[in-house]
Amino acid sequence: MDYIFDTHAHYDDEAFDADREEVLAGLKEQGVGTVVNVGASIASTKTTLALAETHSFMYAAVGVHPNETAELTDADMKWLESLAENPKVVAIGEIGLDYYWDEPEREIQKHWFSAQLEVAKKTGLPVIIHSRDAAKDTLDIMKVEHNGATGGVIHCFSYGVEMAREYLNMGYYIGIGGVLTFKNAKKLIEVAEYAPLDRIVLETDCPYLAPVPNRGKRNFSGNLPYVVEKLAEIKGVSAEEIIRETAKNARALYRITE
Repeated sequence: MDYIFDTHAHYDDEAFDADREEVLAGLKEQGVGTVVNVGASIASTKTTLALAETHSFMYAAVGVHPNETAELTDADMKWLESLAENPKVVAIGEIGLDYYWDEPEREIQKHWFSAQLEVAKKTGLPVIIHSRDAAKDTLDIMKVEHNGATGGVIHCFSYGVEMAREYLNMGYYIGIGGVLTFKNAKKLIEVAEYAPLDRIVLETDCPYLAPVPNRGKRNFSGNLPYVVEKLAEIKGVSAEEIIRETAKNARALYRITE
């Protein structure tokens, strides 16, 4: 049996404080075999590492989300760099730009986005890119400062086919999750149709973005079969093929060989 690979989760989030171990213990029987938990701040990078080190099926991404960059220092970049030596660390992320909240100011976000791309290049790790309402600036920085250098994924892809083409041409993967099942997902459905299956990975972004029929509830990896079903319908293939191929892609993205 092939198991689903959730490439982007936040199980260290307080939304799981009451029943985290119970949820994680039940994932295998719900068809989920591997999870990458993703840091979004200095604090959550630490809790992410702790989770990955205590659960054999979990890996960690280390990095700082754009909205959490205001207090960052060069010493933090050195620390992130040092974490790459941990065999459980498979990516630098999530990093990028977020103009929806627009704080801290854009120049600060850009500075630390570039600095973390540099950490990825120094460590050779792939990147997990967060980009919200910042399409042009994200792409411009990626083209100049990364351009597929260590590979990576555009997480929770929210732009159109033209932007997807740019990233696919640079060799990045497209991260697709619960939004694919939403009524207003026209753009993402077009991207899912356009992107080759060998460049798509599955993700939850849990506890956020639960798919229909659980939209609005706490998300978790056990909801991914709804995304698999929708993607299989779009691609005209079986659910089993979606699970098998996206898991293979995720292992290639994160260079997990075991």
